Amino acid sequence: MTPLIGISCGTFRDRDWCPPSYGHRQTYVDAVLRAGGAPLLIPPLLDATALRAIYDQLDGLLLAGGGDISPSHYGDQPHERLGTIDPPRDMAELRLARWAAADGKPLLGICRGVQMINVALGGSLYQDIPSQLGSPIDHNASYAREDWTFLAHSIVIAADSRLAGCLGTTDLMINSLHHQAVRRVAPGLRAVAWAPDGVIEALESEHHTFIVGVQCHPEALQEAADPRWQGLFAAFVQSCRDTHRQSRAA
Repeated sequence: MTPLIGISCGTFRDRDWCPPSYGHRQTYVDAVLRAGGAPLLIPPLLDATALRAIYDQLDGLLLAGGGDISPSHYGDQPHERLGTIDPPRDMAELRLARWAAADGKPLLGICRGVQMINVALGGSLYQDIPSQLGSPIDHNASYAREDWTFLAHSIVIAADSRLAGCLGTTDLMINSLHHQAVRRVAPGLRAVAWAPDGVIEALESEHHTFIVGVQCHPEALQEAADPRWQGLFAAFVQSCRDTHRQSRAA
């Protein structure tokens, strides 16, 4: 069977006089399709009943990249370098992530997505790496180069992690397009990858069917730049397929 994978969307305003658009980048859709899933874009609905109706049809959930998460969701005040926030998207993704965690539905987070998983489950974030950590690494280097495939820095992955098993390595170069990062890890999650400056680059749960979040953008790497990342999407979609079969059997 082909599992239905929900991909969370953001709000885009290209002109002040035009209605906003909901959507996301094609590379997320491409990565899910390549792995054997059927992608479904989810608008940032504030109507919890309508959002739940969509969620209930899904076999898995991918929380994608995007703007900053409001610090109000983890009890912090806005930093002067907090970027653009999308309140409806925050609320929709908080609900989706918590539902998936509670129901055992496979959950993959990418960039903003790993941050949202952490916040949804009780963790916190650094709102701005340069000013709050003073790192020598430019974690937004791929964006500055205007190249999503630019390999900005290395990461080290825990050898006993699900992520290392998916990739077949514990050390690789990644792209980097973010200025927020995981600060306090949420209960039930553990850090499994780090940049040379100590910034957390991946989280996962050992007890849930599949919760994995990565700070880089593997959907932009998994074709020619670094096909090893196809292993992450393959494992995610397979987990969605297995969960679907188990739910039908029950």
